Amino acid sequence: MKNDKTNRHIHEKIMDNNKMDRRVRKTKKQLRQGLTKLLGEKGIKDITVRELSDLVDINRGTFYLHYKDVFDMVEQIENEMFENFRSVLDEHPAKALKGKPLPMIVDIFRFIRENSDMCRVLISKNGDMSFVNRLKELVRERCLNDWMEIFNTDKSQNFGYYCSFIVSGCIGLLQSWLETGLRESPEYMADLAERMIMTGIKVIQ
Repeated sequence: MKNDKTNRHIHEKIMDNNKMDRRVRKTKKQLRQGLTKLLGEKGIKDITVRELSDLVDINRGTFYLHYKDVFDMVEQIENEMFENFRSVLDEHPAKALKGKPLPMIVDIFRFIRENSDMCRVLISKNGDMSFVNRLKELVRERCLNDWMEIFNTDKSQNFGYYCSFIVSGCIGLLQSWLETGLRESPEYMADLAERMIMTGIKVIQ
């Protein structure tokens, strides 16, 4: 009998935690949607907690349960996105790609599509260029190291220039894709990007 009560208590506690987690996820999703809308209209420094809370019909006290201020919210979202992006790259080590980066590029474009709301505003004039630069530096670092193995080339000065060209070009390609409403599929865009990358590598090989 005692075991039954204990098990029931544990079950109820798990259910309560699950409900709490769902509420937290729902609240954060609403705040993220509101933030995305406001970033489409103004810069981060011009957005207030009151304005954001009123927009999504959430009490300011609820906002402060999760974030210190709007800057903290943006930072947390960016850090989560950055780590998730890094995980996408980590799933494709150089040896596994066997000279063909397409699988990794497909996953990158899928990641961008899944996070298109924040990606679109973060790379816009009202966004955070420091976040874009973090992404560029991560890809450039991977390009300089892992991609030498993918393309079987030396770490020459020309290869460094090539990486800078490809990273900036890919960011520009992603921006154009986002700005035109993601009309093409991630697979289409990844194939296009890979052909550009493979054409460029021939110049320095």
